[in-house]
Amino acid sequence: MKKVLIVGGVAAGASAAARLRRLDESAEIIMFEKGEYISFANCGLPYYIGGVIEDREDLLVATPELMKDRFNIDVRTNSEVISINYKDKKISIASKDKGIYEECFDYLVLAPGAKPLKPNIPGIESKKVYTLRNVEDTDKIKSVVDEVKKAIVIGGGYIGVEMAENLREKGINVTLVEAAPHILAPFDDDLIPVAEKQMEDKGVKLVLGNGVTAFKEASDGIEVELRSGDKVKGDIVIAAIGVTPDTEFIRNSGIELGPRGHILVNENMETNIKDIYAGGDAVEVVDFVNNTKTAIPLASPANKQGRIIADNISGTNKAYKKTQGTTVIKVFDLCLAATGNNERILNRLNIPYKVAIIHPNNHAGYYPGAVQITLKLIFNDEGKILGAQALGYEGVEKRIDVIAAVIRLKGTIYDLTEMELSYAPPFGSAKDPVNFVGYVAENVLTEKSELVHPRELKNIKGNENIVVLDVRTNSERERGAVDGSIHINVNELREKLNTLDKNKEYWIHCAVGIRAYVAERILKQNGFKCKNITGGFKSILAMNYTPKGLKE
Repeated sequence: MKKVLIVGGVAAGASAAARLRRLDESAEIIMFEKGEYISFANCGLPYYIGGVIEDREDLLVATPELMKDRFNIDVRTNSEVISINYKDKKISIASKDKGIYEECFDYLVLAPGAKPLKPNIPGIESKKVYTLRNVEDTDKIKSVVDEVKKAIVIGGGYIGVEMAENLREKGINVTLVEAAPHILAPFDDDLIPVAEKQMEDKGVKLVLGNGVTAFKEASDGIEVELRSGDKVKGDIVIAAIGVTPDTEFIRNSGIELGPRGHILVNENMETNIKDIYAGGDAVEVVDFVNNTKTAIPLASPANKQGRIIADNISGTNKAYKKTQGTTVIKVFDLCLAATGNNERILNRLNIPYKVAIIHPNNHAGYYPGAVQITLKLIFNDEGKILGAQALGYEGVEKRIDVIAAVIRLKGTIYDLTEMELSYAPPFGSAKDPVNFVGYVAENVLTEKSELVHPRELKNIKGNENIVVLDVRTNSERERGAVDGSIHINVNELREKLNTLDKNKEYWIHCAVGIRAYVAERILKQNGFKCKNITGGFKSILAMNYTPKGLKE
């Protein structure tokens, strides 16, 4: 009979425990959790604080009693593993009830997760500065939130944005401070301003590109000093600056850690020590797209890793095939989803790429309720899909899920054009947005179209050899136009070709890119040099939005 010790619950640990029991009824399985709760809906915590999830018990995915009754697993809460002796195959535990004691093992599974970053900022230890990682943290915030009038959220990642939304939905005045130029790092600067505008429209003040230098507690609240010299005052602060692996107890154990403290594992999720496995937010993984080592703390990969660990302990050779980073988030009424790499990652790694942006309807335009989504595809000259991002009100995540599946199966942009997806007017279009963005990419790679990004407009100011050509209608142009652009309705373009100069290059745009492509084909087949501004005027406008910050 093998004895398996599991350190940590939630996603990876609890998944490993349950899978292992299903595979091996005779194994002795003991799970240690330093907190009180072994498996809870981490992603649901902000929504419980905001009141969207009303019953606290709904957050508890599995209890010690359930794990014992259903899976015959010995769960020991309030039991912190403090050291590992791999040579003697023993761990030391500091238990609230038993004090310090040891347990031996045949196999050890490490799933300690991650903990909130608490940088060395003066005043960060104030009792008015809260973090959100577990149920205990949630209870602390929940106990005071009904008395809060003003809250300051530090950090524009997933937890920060979700907390800002839920606090604002409770009627609390919220200021979100983010040191980076934009919130939500998985999304690029051509999409994310739409979400930033949504947050401001809903009443959240965004302070971007501005870090915190100090927290100062006062009798009537807490003051946050910013790098700019500005000060923001509130009743509480939610610090959601990021996370770091909770692996301090592993240092000096002989188990190898990465430069940022993540546990290093092979493709079987085994550490450098035989019979010791690790999974979840505390491990370093390999990026599925670019093959570099990274850390991507997401629930779905953690669950898969837990399952694979159990399989390997049970004698089935299973490999974890890298992390793709597929993700989705609700930002008030908007949905944002992404998969693979964004431009920022690719630029950092000097990986060449191309970008296509489209704004199709979520379903057939003639069926009531159709709304536009924005879909961005990143690909290379060989047609490999490097990443995708999307935002909108409906039908966003299912398009990203399709593209995520194509990436996982090593498909290309040409496969997107051939995807046969479900269609009925209330749900989609005969030419689905996934097909559509594949067609655009195919046109680029087959040299039928050449795209330029809206951000490149700033590079051609004063360049007399490049002319921006607006091919929208008169009424559309009256509502806004690119400075210095000329205007010819695409329907009149053939008759007005003689007004254009073949010695110049024309950068064409319409509202979203479709009519600009028609114009591009007309011009190219008549001997003109031209390019299509991907995403059209809608993308140009989105990129030019700047949050008001503390101005109001």
